[in-house]
Amino acid sequence: MRNYLEKLMNKQNLSLDEMKDATTQCFRDTVSDSEIAALLIGLRAKGETADEIAGIVEVIRRESLQATNQIPNVMDNCGTGGDGSNSFNISTTAAFIIAGAGVTVAKHGNRSISSKTGSADVLEHLGISLSLSKEQVEEILAENNIAFLFAPHVHPKIKRFMKVRKDLRIPTIFNLIGPLTNPVELNTQLLGVNKRDVLPMMAESLGKLGRKRAIVINGAGYMDEASLAGDNHISLLDQGKITAFTIHPSDVDLPVYSNDQIRGGDAKENAEILLSVLKGNPGPHLDTALLNAGLGLFANGTAASVKDGVEMARESVVSGAAIEKLQRLISYSKKIPSEVI
Repeated sequence: MRNYLEKLMNKQNLSLDEMKDATTQCFRDTVSDSEIAALLIGLRAKGETADEIAGIVEVIRRESLQATNQIPNVMDNCGTGGDGSNSFNISTTAAFIIAGAGVTVAKHGNRSISSKTGSADVLEHLGISLSLSKEQVEEILAENNIAFLFAPHVHPKIKRFMKVRKDLRIPTIFNLIGPLTNPVELNTQLLGVNKRDVLPMMAESLGKLGRKRAIVINGAGYMDEASLAGDNHISLLDQGKITAFTIHPSDVDLPVYSNDQIRGGDAKENAEILLSVLKGNPGPHLDTALLNAGLGLFANGTAASVKDGVEMARESVVSGAAIEKLQRLISYSKKIPSEVI
């Protein structure tokens, strides 16, 4: 560990293998909390690279109790958070629309950190279990195309990292990697980030982690979701090649709304918004969810274009397929003994 810390102090990047080794050591009692803090601070001060991000993610996924590659053609859609927009749970809502369009979604998420309500908060309010076992996740994904994986439940071994993060009270590499640590082996991904300058680096990281296709997006107003407020900046990863482009709502026949019009509230209010969207009630919440679901379907390769993806997303809602995915997940959760987390 000392050699790695000295490299970081000298502003030298760690290779992917070096980052994997450093992270592996952090899971052992021989490494102190101070050394973990030094590693996180050193990476932050130098600036993280795609290799360093991929390295730490590979080890965290390996150490997860629920790591699995048993589900074919599965994706996730999630943002890093931290954009300060206090929007409703956009990616969570869009996940059910994507699943309703026939794509398998392993939705990875957490409780509220920077926003009022995290994905876990709103789904728990709706009656969805946060404590699915690996076998239950695989079963419900096969049956219903969507399951929720609660980050603290699937990553119990990273408590030391979380303690150090809390003590440091500054942004670290963990502010970037949360959505990448999904323990399910993903083929494709839609990833939202709140910083525009990291788009290509995060796309490169996804490629190193084995994603065949992925979209990394920074929305209008620097949201970590696609926004209807203006141009959305995108890096598309497709078979190892990364290209950049922008999407404006008018490009996909959607209206323009300000980001203030998609603000959310507490878990109860955001659950009501989610249900309203899946029932097809028109307005900025529905249109925002359709844009994000359309991008997810394009990222997955199911849709040939973002515009086609938006139309597929609309059909998922209108047909009732999207809300059926939610209802089935709630019904499945009711059969599982509750566990307080």
